Amino acid sequence: MGRVQRRRLDAEEERALARRIVDAEGRVRAAVEGTEAAKPHLQRRRKGSERTRAGDVDALGRAVDALWEAKAEAPELAPRARAARAAWAEAEALRWELAMSASHIAWGEARKLAGAFLELEDLAQEGFVGLMRAAKRFDPERDIRFSTYARWWVRAAMTRAVDTTGRTVRLPGCAVEQTRNLRKAIASFERSGHEYSIVDVAEEVGLEVERAEFLLSRGRTVSLDEPVDDGPKSRPLGDLLLDESAESPDDNAIHSQEVQRMLHATRDVLDDRHRFVITKRYGLEDANFLSLSAIARSMDLSRERVRQLEREALEVMRQMGGIRDYAA
Repeated sequence: MGRVQRRRLDAEEERALARRIVDAEGRVRAAVEGTEAAKPHLQRRRKGSERTRAGDVDALGRAVDALWEAKAEAPELAPRARAARAAWAEAEALRWELAMSASHIAWGEARKLAGAFLELEDLAQEGFVGLMRAAKRFDPERDIRFSTYARWWVRAAMTRAVDTTGRTVRLPGCAVEQTRNLRKAIASFERSGHEYSIVDVAEEVGLEVERAEFLLSRGRTVSLDEPVDDGPKSRPLGDLLLDESAESPDDNAIHSQEVQRMLHATRDVLDDRHRFVITKRYGLEDANFLSLSAIARSMDLSRERVRQLEREALEVMRQMGGIRDYAA
């Protein structure tokens, strides 16, 4: 992906652009206010994080969509709906322009965080999301530059992405930050050429040694194909973790297929009594192997008679040379 890079703005240019955004939003509000379609969105009581400038902007956007849909049933609303949508599109374009004027911040923060968690390009994309959030929340009347304000949102978006998608096992946000600081400390020690231990690294970051060991042990995903030194010959890690007592999936599939063949065969070549003995004796239907005595009780026969029926059934099946040709 090519880098999104726009001309950097100075403080006055940032404020001027932000004021144009506010002006466009004002025209949107003027177009939608007073309509029944927009009223539920503009007058709805908002809670928590919704009571912010960003919450106001989101409500305004929903009002524009509602008015646009309402014009289908009320044609007299069409001029106001078109004006609202045009002003909203202008505001969105200006927000994008303001956000991308600080795209260098996204790339700069991405270079700091890229590595074991997420790659540079992916982190930069998350940074752009943070820039758009900042552009939606930025108040030009506050005594702060947009580029300064946006940096926090960029870093928040990136660390959230690392936390949620950068690992096979998710870690809390504070653990991600601590792990990153530990790795920075290790890199610093290595660049200086000094010998160091986990104790030194933990002290540098201000963590307990046990905590540092725990976080670093979960810092990366290990491939089962990774070679491990095991005596004179290295072996894949997966071989060392293999449960020799566990059944192979291939063996299970073959066994299931053979059982189905046997069931089809018994239905075609055995009578009811012989088939009942074989299926219960060898668990062909439910993998539950019954003893001769149990089968004899269920059939109200002697144990010896059941043994004879089993032997007769096996002899008939043995004579069926094409039993493996039955489809499973």
